[in-house]
Amino acid sequence: MASIGQIVSQTPGSEVLARARQRAALVPDCMVEAKRIANTVISGWHGRRKRGVGENFWQFRPYTDGENLSRIDWRRSARDDHAYVRDREWEAAHTVWLWADMSPSMMYKSTYGMVSKESRALVLMLALAEILARSGERIGCPGVMEPVSARNAAERLATAIMHAPPTEGLPRTDMIRGASDIVLIGDFLDDADKIMERLSPLAKRSLRGHVIEVADPAEEIFPYAGRTEFTDPETGEKLTSGRAETLRDDYQRAYLARRENLGQSLRRMGWSFIFHRTDHLASEALVAVHGHLSGNPPRLAGGR
Repeated sequence: MASIGQIVSQTPGSEVLARARQRAALVPDCMVEAKRIANTVISGWHGRRKRGVGENFWQFRPYTDGENLSRIDWRRSARDDHAYVRDREWEAAHTVWLWADMSPSMMYKSTYGMVSKESRALVLMLALAEILARSGERIGCPGVMEPVSARNAAERLATAIMHAPPTEGLPRTDMIRGASDIVLIGDFLDDADKIMERLSPLAKRSLRGHVIEVADPAEEIFPYAGRTEFTDPETGEKLTSGRAETLRDDYQRAYLARRENLGQSLRRMGWSFIFHRTDHLASEALVAVHGHLSGNPPRLAGGR
């Protein structure tokens, strides 16, 4: 996926090896940061629980006419003049597929961002894996790791990512069976219509999708001026502008229109869309996607 920035070109073979080494070096630090963020927000995290047929207690609630009288908790009801029902937690584990874009454009970091897009995407994916695993969910990554239900799912995912082969574009999803959630994290700078061609069939397969677009601030504000050379990290194609500031207005219109088009298209097919910049806290996007996964979307979706 194309990106703005100046990136040093390498030969194809050395580039693949360098990217593998860089990712392997980056993942451990991202895992540490992911755990820190997960621990920060976990106190306000109530999992994806809902009423069901499990064995764990969830809540007391007032009895309503028509319910089975055997469900009344008489000990709790004896405390006042109302009848209360004891609800139990729904315990069927759900599968959540997590994916982060590792293409070259995600390496970009300007002086305006706190971290690279790749680093932020990995932190978000691993932090989400950590919290969902604590809630008992099955965690998988398309083409990288089969779904597992384990407390150390985030660590296992981090290890799998370190050894995964390089990929381009959106992931393969033919291995996904049945109703699941899928969270896709990347910069999504390709044409919105082309992205939707890949994602639309997934909705027809009963996949609930959540897309987090990660952007460096410079990609949105376009702070460049004077003679500037822009390099597409995917193709190596270059564009040189003698006065980059003259491109700003047209660029920003096109950039914002692409994002708006993608967001509207995703929402029309029932998926969620969150925009997140790397100069904001990762926990903001994490809380936003959790709301969508739990069926309680934030009032101001955007993760900003």
